[in-house]
Amino acid sequence: MSKNQHVTPHPQGGWQVKGAGNQRATVRTTTQSQAIAIAREIAINNRSELVIHGTNGRIRAKDSFGNDPYPPKG
Repeated sequence: MSKNQHVTPHPQGGWQVKGAGNQRATVRTTTQSQAIAIAREIAINNRSELVIHGTNGRIRAKDSFGNDPYPPKG
């Protein structure tokens, strides 16, 4: 499984997409929805997890595109 992709507020304004553990942002956008769309594509290609943070930095939502070890029944 590759690096999880995080959508977080950029310190200088706007939003950024960062791979887990990276120092620098992969992409910087003006809106959160643009950042989410880009991060979703990266996460799908890398079969990793998308983690969306709110304006306060706390995790708002997660979406997994990798192999889930215990898929839900039903």
